[in-house]
Amino acid sequence: MAIKVLIVDDSFVVRRVLEEGLQRHPDIEVVATAQDPIFAMEKMEQDWPDVVILDIEMPRMAGISFLKQIMSTRPTPVIMCSSLVQSGAEASVQALQMGAFAIIPKPKAAVRDFLESATDDLAGIVRAAASSRIQKLVPVSNAAVPANLKSRPVQVGAGPDHIVAIGSSTGGTQVLEMIFQALPSTAPGMVVVQQMHPELVNTFAESLNRSLSLKVKVAETGDVVRRGWVHLAPGGRHLSIENDGRCYRCIVKEGPLVSRNCPSVDVLFRSVAKEAGSNATGIVLTGMGEDGARGLKEMLDAGASTYAQDEESCVVPSMPREAVKHGGVGQVVTLGEIPWILAGSRIG
Repeated sequence: MAIKVLIVDDSFVVRRVLEEGLQRHPDIEVVATAQDPIFAMEKMEQDWPDVVILDIEMPRMAGISFLKQIMSTRPTPVIMCSSLVQSGAEASVQALQMGAFAIIPKPKAAVRDFLESATDDLAGIVRAAASSRIQKLVPVSNAAVPANLKSRPVQVGAGPDHIVAIGSSTGGTQVLEMIFQALPSTAPGMVVVQQMHPELVNTFAESLNRSLSLKVKVAETGDVVRRGWVHLAPGGRHLSIENDGRCYRCIVKEGPLVSRNCPSVDVLFRSVAKEAGSNATGIVLTGMGEDGARGLKEMLDAGASTYAQDEESCVVPSMPREAVKHGGVGQVVTLGEIPWILAGSRIG
C-alpha cells in the first residue's frame, strides 16, 4: 500500500513541484495538497495521511501551531519545510522539540530548481517517516528510582570527574530536552552528538539554555567538561575528548564522514573509550542508521557503563538496535530510567 502524503504550503510552485516529484515514486501517493492549515485539516478529516509535509511560515495559521495541533490530537510524522534563516532556525528547532520528524531546508531563491533536485532525497525521508513511531511522549520523571537499574559506580579520586557521552539523531532533540529537564545542575559533564542540520545546532543550544538548570553550549576545542555542563558537537565537525590528567577537554576537528556522519557518534565514543575508560557512561538514543554502535562497543570493552534507549520509546529505533546487535549495550533502559543514570543516582 502506498504511503499517503499531504503537502501543506502557501506557495503553489512548492506544492506542485513536491507533488510531481513524489508522485514519480510508485510507493508514495500525494493524496492532497493545501495552501494553509485550515484547508489542510478539512482534507485530513476526510482522509488522514501517513505523512505531512508542512511549511513553517503560512497565512491564517503558522506551521508551528498546526504541528502542535496534530501532535496533541493524532500524532503523525510531520516533515517541516524551513528557510533556515535566523527566524526560520528558531522555528525549526521548536518544531523538532515538538515532535517534527525532520526539517528540510527551503531556499528563498531558485526554489523550483532546489526542490526538483531534492525530491529523491525527500522520498527517502518520507519512507523513513512513515515507518517511524511518532507518539505523545510523557514527561520524564525522576520521582522514583527504577528498581531494576544496574550500573557500575563512578570512580572518585584526584582525576577527572565521571563523563557521560550521548549519541542520537531522529527524535533526539525532543528526547534530549526531556531528559535534561529532569536533571539537576550537579549532573556529570556530558558530551553529545545530536545529528541535525548544521545550521540548527547553535539555535538548539540556545533554546536548551533558556529552559534548563544545566548549562548547554556548542563545543569548542579546549572546553573543559565539568559537572552541570552539556557540550554539543558543532554542525559539520567531529567532537572528541582528551584527558590531560586533571580534566577532560573537548577537541573539535573537521574530517571526513565516519559511519556516514560528521559529526559522528562513533568518533566521540571511541575517544571516550580511550581517554576515560571505566570512568564513563555511554548512551545511544533514538535515531536512524548505525552510528555509535561500534564506538559504544569500544566503550563497554574499556569498562564503561553502556545503555541503549528501548525501542518502544524511540521515534526511530535503528541506532539503539544496531548498538545492541554489535554487542556494545550493557543494558536497554526506558526513557524514564535515563535521568537516573545521568544524574548519578545509580552511578554515584
